[in-house]
Amino acid sequence: MEKDLKKRARQIIRILKKEYPGAKTALRFTNPIELLVATVLSAQCTDERVNRVTEELFKKYKTARDYAEVDLSELEEDIRPTGFYRNKARAIKEFCTELVKHYDGKVPASREELVKLPGIGRKTANLVLGEAFGIPGIVVDTHVLRLSHRIGLTRKKDPVKAEFELMDVVPKNQWTLFSNLLILHGRNICTAKKPNHKDCKILELCEEGSSWAKKAMGT
Repeated sequence: MEKDLKKRARQIIRILKKEYPGAKTALRFTNPIELLVATVLSAQCTDERVNRVTEELFKKYKTARDYAEVDLSELEEDIRPTGFYRNKARAIKEFCTELVKHYDGKVPASREELVKLPGIGRKTANLVLGEAFGIPGIVVDTHVLRLSHRIGLTRKKDPVKAEFELMDVVPKNQWTLFSNLLILHGRNICTAKKPNHKDCKILELCEEGSSWAKKAMGT
């Protein structure tokens, strides 16, 4: 069974790579601290809006110390358009303070160290590792979890448990790519409310999609 899942995962990656060449995070950044901040801001907010906010934010805040030392109310105003700005500002200020205290202001290239930071979970850690450091990690966001269920690669509802199951079936060197491909496919084709089965290139490899196709053909 696991062998079949591994084969299916490789086929899905191969097909979606053609659909979404150069797949990567939509968040704009030039260094790890920028990506860490942008990822926190992206919670319950579109990447497009985050990018509009960070265009000016990253001109003002260059280092972890800049975030750690700014007045909280000022940071809140700077990120207000991303929503939940009070919680996000507090989280950014707290983890940047920890970075200054324990990591010389640098973002650690380690999952174990990243998740020790206030407000940083495995999803954010894996995204930063994969995109900023080239260290493979599966980012289980709502798209990845939804598509993995529909395809049949995992039955786990908990993102962390799903991540570990996906780690067993997806080739390690393609963990980051796999996440980005499913996120793009989830946004463009396999949406939450109404998946576009007719235009899905991986329909035959998807449990839910295959079931839909059989019904559509009356078989």
